Amino acid sequence: MHAEPARPHTLTTFTAALDQLRSTVLMISSLTRRNLQNSIKGLMERDDDWCNNSIADDEEIDLLEMQIDREGIEVMSRFQPVASDLREVISSIKIGANIERIADQAVNIARRARKLNEQPELAELHLLDELILHSMEMFDDAIRAFAERNGDLAKGIKPRDKELDQLNRNLTDTLVNRMQDDSTNLPGYLNLIFISRCLERIGDHSASIAEDVVFAVHAEDIRHLGKTAKE
Repeated sequence: MHAEPARPHTLTTFTAALDQLRSTVLMISSLTRRNLQNSIKGLMERDDDWCNNSIADDEEIDLLEMQIDREGIEVMSRFQPVASDLREVISSIKIGANIERIADQAVNIARRARKLNEQPELAELHLLDELILHSMEMFDDAIRAFAERNGDLAKGIKPRDKELDQLNRNLTDTLVNRMQDDSTNLPGYLNLIFISRCLERIGDHSASIAEDVVFAVHAEDIRHLGKTAKE
């Protein structure tokens, strides 16, 4: 009879642990967005300092991803959550991994930007504008869907990945054609193609984050939805 009052304390402790896990995911997302912005600034403003900041700060993001893993495992081992709570823990761990991969792409962009900054500016640099905007919006919306537990917002992100894929293909085709006419700028064009690919990968990871939000909120697996249509 005297053991009953302990249950609210247990629930409160579990809620606090789950909130801490979500907070760490939001922290890594904030730092990753900052790193991505820094790499883009370094690229568009031709400023190596922004690129170097993005590269240097990546270690902190790697540590946060490991912290998310630890916190998620601790929640599962201590509280053995079920149903929606278990889905949220699993999804948070997977989302943390995808955010870290986005941070890796930010570092790749920063490194390619430094190479571009060594050469005269290419007019084709601004062919990346639409890809940058599209990929950043996908990432922002994926994180907002996670923060708000908004499954409907998350469901709308996956189809946008096809648009980003097409933008990447169009840019690659354009630059390959430029290479045939202007071999002197071949290294620069190749770097732009690699950066475009990085932006396309950011869209892929943002779509994966959205898939995990849908799984957490609606217990629905949309990973392979529309795959045939894409082909």
